Amino acid sequence: MEHPLPKSWSIHTRPEIIAKYEILERVGSGAYSDVYRARRLSDNLIVALKEVHDYQSAFREIDALQLLQNCPSIVVLHEYFWREDEDAVLVLEFLRTDLAAVISDAKKKEGGVRVGEVKRWMLQILSGVDACHRNMIVHRDLKPGNLLVSDDGVLKLADFGQARILMEPGFDGVNDEQQLPVEQNTGSQANETPLDFVPDAHSLPDQGFNKQVVEDTNREEYLRQLVELKAKRHAMDETDKEMNTIDGYSSCLATGTISDIDDDTHKSSYSYNAEEGGHDTNGALTSCVGTRWFRAPELLYGSTDYGLEIDLWSLGCIFSELLTLDPLFPGVSDIDQLGRIISVLGNLTEEVWPSCSKLPDYKTISFAKIENPTGLEACLPNRSADEISIVKRLVCYNPANRATAMELLNDKYFNEEPLPLPISELHVPLTKNDHDEDSPCGWNDYDDMGSDSDFGHFKVETTGSGFSMQFS
Repeated sequence: MEHPLPKSWSIHTRPEIIAKYEILERVGSGAYSDVYRARRLSDNLIVALKEVHDYQSAFREIDALQLLQNCPSIVVLHEYFWREDEDAVLVLEFLRTDLAAVISDAKKKEGGVRVGEVKRWMLQILSGVDACHRNMIVHRDLKPGNLLVSDDGVLKLADFGQARILMEPGFDGVNDEQQLPVEQNTGSQANETPLDFVPDAHSLPDQGFNKQVVEDTNREEYLRQLVELKAKRHAMDETDKEMNTIDGYSSCLATGTISDIDDDTHKSSYSYNAEEGGHDTNGALTSCVGTRWFRAPELLYGSTDYGLEIDLWSLGCIFSELLTLDPLFPGVSDIDQLGRIISVLGNLTEEVWPSCSKLPDYKTISFAKIENPTGLEACLPNRSADEISIVKRLVCYNPANRATAMELLNDKYFNEEPLPLPISELHVPLTKNDHDEDSPCGWNDYDDMGSDSDFGHFKVETTGSGFSMQFS
């Protein structure tokens, strides 16, 4: 259904845009962006025009998509418009639906998503995540709604408004205060040879824009570098290295900002649904990223010293949802999210993740001891041992133990019967669901994500450094 066009918005009066594109309808809207379906006048190509109202988000998305411009599993950035006195407008490949709609549609029919379909969807997702991680880009908001799907079943990662380019584990190589060129820039077309490079931190120019990747590497070299990164992160965990903090705060929980901006996880895939609030400036990272149901536990405990592994946790949650058609951890608040994770995986202790006690909020928030956690097997009834194993290799406390995207791409699960279906045989919904309509079942059961006080019973005690919350 077409939405009326708000003629007062700048995108409709900017001559450089309307000279090249006919704006057809608004297809998405969020706190930080509005998205329009448009037609390119030169060749009638249908595109998405994403008008981004937040500087950091626009910078990050352009920066990441430029670096990933030749990757077939990443949404194409055709060009962008950005003047000093205007919002950025990104011209993106238009993909009509997303994986959230695929899951929602599968819930309405008997049989769900066939194993061959699950494998093909997952291979496409893994390919996109691998491309990001090869280029040291952490997406930070992987979820079904940000995995766009074309009419012919091609899946691509989108919405890089929260993405960061990491030069070292836990540290960002891009200064958020950098200025982008104000002239428009044309990106590459799709279906070119994918990038197969890892950036050299010492070879990149100071500007985070238009980086040229300078080091070619094969699969073995990539795996070697990932092992080194994991080892370095483990070594850092074993030291008393002071954690980076944001504006004097350690996390969303500590500041009381429960990050409910993106509680509606069904918003348009093209919309920027950040929960970040712009606190991670000057190169530091923030824990207030991602969508709650797919947020790694280190973020929920306030870590600002994290790496690519937070995407791998999200990947495990997505894989689980493809298998069961229900979210793995549908928390109604950040505390409830932690509680749901702990009830399944058990308490977070030094035994399962050495040095986890150094997480900023680890000593502030404690849960009663879970004697008999339910385990991931109970969350994945009637699924194969291989499927459960893959989820376990991703949804685990210690980030260093999470399987990389490349490791999973080579997993035997994808080479055994039933084999992944050809992309052309994937079921793609005829229409993209309006996520605030239809049945109240599924994700809409959790639309009312209240404050942390909604979670169970808790006791607050004052301490020398503030307060402690005990949950039962």
